[in-house]
Amino acid sequence: MRQLNKSKKKGILKKFFVKLSRLLGYELIDQADMSFVTSKDIKNPSISGKKSITLPLGEVKITRKVQSFNIILKTCTSVNLVSQNKKRIFEQPKSEYTMRTINSLIKSIKKASNDKSNISFVITIIDSGSPKENIATIDSVLKNSQLKFNIISLNLNEYSRRIKVIKRNNPQIENNMKSTMASIIKSFELAKNLDDLVYFVEDDYIHDDESISEMISAYEKFSTILKDEIFIIPVDYPYLYQKNQSTNILIGQKNHWRSVKESLLTFLTSKKMVNKYYSDLIKMGEVEHEPYETILHDIYDRENCFSPIPSLALHCTNINSVFGLSPNINAKELWEKNRN
Repeated sequence: MRQLNKSKKKGILKKFFVKLSRLLGYELIDQADMSFVTSKDIKNPSISGKKSITLPLGEVKITRKVQSFNIILKTCTSVNLVSQNKKRIFEQPKSEYTMRTINSLIKSIKKASNDKSNISFVITIIDSGSPKENIATIDSVLKNSQLKFNIISLNLNEYSRRIKVIKRNNPQIENNMKSTMASIIKSFELAKNLDDLVYFVEDDYIHDDESISEMISAYEKFSTILKDEIFIIPVDYPYLYQKNQSTNILIGQKNHWRSVKESLLTFLTSKKMVNKYYSDLIKMGEVEHEPYETILHDIYDRENCFSPIPSLALHCTNINSVFGLSPNINAKELWEKNRN
């Protein structure tokens, strides 16, 4: 009986100490099982928009709170690869990559919504020339997801006079490029009027369930530390390992992140950055450069851009392309889990 009373008293004192520690802003860690004593029901007590905690580095109080997350997804199921005839990894029709991209984004948004209930999520589709049956499928999938979304059918005639592409003596490729560039212009026009974060996505990027949650956590943490807006890409591109460039490593919620100076056209940033570089970004859709992302890379020379290690998304291009398959990820597993 004495032992029972002693244990009970010890339990009461422990609860009191836990509550006091939390009131003072501390998190206690049980070294026996590495759990947070003050938050036994969760693996990590980081709170979106308030604090980021990483063992053993401690806490970063978030000052840059994310309010909304808008995804602008550019789709075109009628064209395999804009400027080449090579087959993509897994050798499926283009519509299959588009739908698995959408499925993966839906899963990732729902995961992020559970972790970050204070943030609103919206998907906007900018479609260029996909068959009606594909548009109907996209519409049905998004309706069933119960997420906020809208679908815009691009009118190429609105932009054709503004667009200058590299002459290739191949009308089909040149027309494909014009369509892509018109979609890019439209995406930046929309982003200019949004509220906060904007994620520009191509329709051949299949995302991990954790990708959006991790990107938001990284954005809040890194922009708080750097006291500035940033750029984030979801892919650990293999071609960036072929360049002799120095890099900085930061720690996100679950991934390491490294600073990079290049990316393709799938990236995350804020409305503030879009407005700051609006005239430059619009030029990406008006004049084709070589390499195409030259203007974006020029922006990265002035601003911070970060890439995850390992990758949070699979870029489904040709298997031999240095712009595609990221190292140290299970591409097949990611592909299979996002089938229709």
